[in-house]
Amino acid sequence: MKRQALRLAAAIGLALAAGSTIAATGGADVTRATLDNGLRVVIVRDTLAPVVTTEMNYLAGSDEVPAGFPGTAHAVEHMMFRGSPGLSKDQLAAIAANMGGAFNADTTQGVTQYYFVAPAQDLDVALHVQSLRMRGVDMDPKEWNKERGAIEQEVSRDLSSPDFKFYSQLLEQMFSGTPYAHTPLGTRPSFEKTTAAMLKDFHDTWYAPNNAILVIAGDVDPAATLAKVKQEFGGIARKTLPARPAFAFKPVTAKTVELPTDSPYGSVYLGYRMPGLTSKEYATALVLSQALGSQRAALAGMRFDGTALYGGFFGDSMPQAGLGMAVGIFPKGGNPQPILAKMQAILAEAASKGVDPALVDAAKRTAVADLEFKKNSVDGLANAWSHALAFQGAESPDTIKAAIEAVTPAAVNALAKQTFDPAHAITAILTPESSGKPVAGKGFGGAESFASSPDKPVQLPDWAEQAFAKLEVPKSSLKPVSYTLPNGLTLIVQPESISDTVELYGRIKTNEDLQAPKGEEGVADVLDGLFPFGTASMDRLQFQQALDTISAHESAGTSFSLAVPSAHFAEGVKLLADNELHPALPAQAFAVVQQQTAGMVAGELQSPDFLFELGLGKALLPADDPQLRHATPQDVMALTLDKAKQYYTQTFRPDMTTIVVVGKVDPAQARHLVEQAFGDWKATGPKPATDYAAVPANRPGRLRVPDSSAVQDSVDMAQTIGVTYDDPSRYAINLGNQVLGGGFYASRLTRDLREKHGLVYTVGVSLDADKHRGTYKVSFGCDPDKVGAAGALVVQNLKRMQQEPVSDTELRQAKGILLRRIPLGESSFGAIGGQLLTLSLQGKPLDAMTVAGQHYLELTAPQVQEAFAKHVRPDALVTAVKGPAPKG
Repeated sequence: MKRQALRLAAAIGLALAAGSTIAATGGADVTRATLDNGLRVVIVRDTLAPVVTTEMNYLAGSDEVPAGFPGTAHAVEHMMFRGSPGLSKDQLAAIAANMGGAFNADTTQGVTQYYFVAPAQDLDVALHVQSLRMRGVDMDPKEWNKERGAIEQEVSRDLSSPDFKFYSQLLEQMFSGTPYAHTPLGTRPSFEKTTAAMLKDFHDTWYAPNNAILVIAGDVDPAATLAKVKQEFGGIARKTLPARPAFAFKPVTAKTVELPTDSPYGSVYLGYRMPGLTSKEYATALVLSQALGSQRAALAGMRFDGTALYGGFFGDSMPQAGLGMAVGIFPKGGNPQPILAKMQAILAEAASKGVDPALVDAAKRTAVADLEFKKNSVDGLANAWSHALAFQGAESPDTIKAAIEAVTPAAVNALAKQTFDPAHAITAILTPESSGKPVAGKGFGGAESFASSPDKPVQLPDWAEQAFAKLEVPKSSLKPVSYTLPNGLTLIVQPESISDTVELYGRIKTNEDLQAPKGEEGVADVLDGLFPFGTASMDRLQFQQALDTISAHESAGTSFSLAVPSAHFAEGVKLLADNELHPALPAQAFAVVQQQTAGMVAGELQSPDFLFELGLGKALLPADDPQLRHATPQDVMALTLDKAKQYYTQTFRPDMTTIVVVGKVDPAQARHLVEQAFGDWKATGPKPATDYAAVPANRPGRLRVPDSSAVQDSVDMAQTIGVTYDDPSRYAINLGNQVLGGGFYASRLTRDLREKHGLVYTVGVSLDADKHRGTYKVSFGCDPDKVGAAGALVVQNLKRMQQEPVSDTELRQAKGILLRRIPLGESSFGAIGGQLLTLSLQGKPLDAMTVAGQHYLELTAPQVQEAFAKHVRPDALVTAVKGPAPKG
């Protein structure tokens, strides 16, 4: 399912006696309860949008697996989607699809989490599904044989990542002799030996109410929700749990790992063992990591003085232990040794002399502010509670906040001295490899034929059928206020009071391919790289210190952003505008960024990903299409600072700019502050053209880009399509795409390629519509010997969409997905900001999602069939493969 090695999320928990209590924690209404069977429950009311997140967290993961079977918990997670007594896998897939939101799971070392993000109206359905799956799971050997193929594709995908290979070796070295020595993913050999009976035993042992924690966050009635939880889960018996695995960590022995990478740049890592999430020193470790990772710290300084393309520090924590990682990035062909030496010196100084107390103070403020920002999304709020309670054993996020606030510089320095011992460091150097030349080919992708029987309609259980009986366009919770300032800048304000923060999202509509003179390719990247060097009135350190003082996150450029506590919104807007309108653009910095960009470009031109995208673009577009323009190192090195300044003057215009403000702010106040900060910005001359022109239909083709580091092939089957973002046909294509690729297991492509034939792990379909052109694409990953079979099934499914109307069940399900996604698009500040920004830049009304919902509601199956017959060309796909040569 969904692996997230560095994601902040997992479970939730608390332990109170029978009954419930309601407390105000962090400004939210929080209801806590423990059922008689031991199930711990937290309900956090969040009225940002009519959306709810449910997270069922079982306190068992890869730590608890049998010896020699590292992926057992992961495999059980997969099988939980294959059905339970009273709920078949097809019904489960159809229910998840109808809900329209996120329905997935992830396995970590100590927790396996199952979650829904769905419209609040579907809470009862989500809880009933979670209840049935706690009671039991179908572990049919035949189903496991099918799922084994999919999970092995996931293993292949991750083993195709050099970064994952390094991470696996790092864990083995850092945590030898403990459960942390392996990732939760599992291995192909172990899966081949795993039986359905073993998986059922794991489920029956660990999936118990007294080993589970349920968190519910969203726009719900807490009392009614708790009553429903008791009704659904109260009758499930508790179990006697086995002993937990012991952790006896051995001293880490210094080692250097060298690996190739398919990235366009190389990486240097220095890894150290650090305190885990449940340690009393965790908050200190968090502050230490953030202080060392500060833009004002010496590791980041490697980027600004030209030592490295990037430098930083990050932490990856598990309950019993964690990792601290310093990282430095070098260009292809560059020497990693000077970067490694500087990183070692920086950490040695931190160990011997301590960390700048000003950086410690700033890191504490930032970490506390970040907890407040978590409230700005429904699932983010649930994850914050999950992380605090399940992973850290804390009472609430406020407990973590208090621990962070209590950290002292002395504690940080003591931990640095204890941690950064070179005798216990794991060093890794990942060196970029060239891809090899792309090859055109006819040896794959079309010989096989599959007689896939028509899908049978799924009969939903009565309780689900009733929940989904009525389809309607949901009422938007957004009430944005839009202004056009005298200089042409568009400002949109969406007030929200869920947290004491404000987030700002901005974009200037530019297009280097259409606006940069010939021979100046790469100028936009160089210009963007100069903004972090400060403003005309403040150097980069002074500017970053000003941001740190108000706990703000800021970025400038053609896309810019600000996240700041609402009390400091005025100061934040001034700093953002100063950076955006008065960048320093110093000559010394230009030389550094120019060299770095040229190095990145040199590596990129030989990287598999770039060659894959370029090859696909050349196959789809005319030879002289501006979208095929790309920089070379020679182009970048021929640039001058004056050319970068000219490009800035030409392209940075207020009349091509939209700013969206979301958060605790009055619209009139926001307008006053934005106009005050950006009002003197003026545009000259007519507006430039920034949209690509229409293109003719492409011819079919095939190409392969070698990638020696990959075990699995990545495949795109794409074509140009005459559907733009203003074309009414886009609604029918989008609806049909949900039938093909939406709704998890319930989509045609997933059923056909994954369920029936075990060819792929995931498959997706997309329409990328621009103002004058569009691209239609099906993407999947599979083993080299399965590319042809999977590709043939894709073509067959597209033709079927043209030859016959989709079924009533599929049409209804697809409509339900798209209609229910409308409120989900309003369930976080980021989603709100991105949606309003995109609509404004495309010249659409701000209620366009409601308009789209009405179109989806009224579409018929023949209209979907007609759109696919008119616009999609199954025999004109370009099949692009990145990885090993396909077989067969």
